[in-house]
Amino acid sequence: MEKTELKLLLKKQIIEFLNLTSLKPEDIKDDEPLFGDGLGLDSIDSLELIVLLQREYGIVIRDPKEGRKILVDVNTMVDYIEQNGTK
Repeated sequence: MEKTELKLLLKKQIIEFLNLTSLKPEDIKDDEPLFGDGLGLDSIDSLELIVLLQREYGIVIRDPKEGRKILVDVNTMVDYIEQNGTK
């Protein structure tokens, strides 16, 4: 899958998994921070994203420090999926 396609798919999955029904994939910028002033996600959302990565891509994140490095924005998540995903 091309990186552009994967980014679009991931944005759709983020919207679906986090029930962000007011957003469309094009509303989420690739380099927009997912937490804080960016998309405004919280710690519960980070757990949901970890579940998403495990369920959809076979990626298991056990170390919270590793999770913080991966769940920065769509770009970092896609890079990690490309390097470590099994599906």
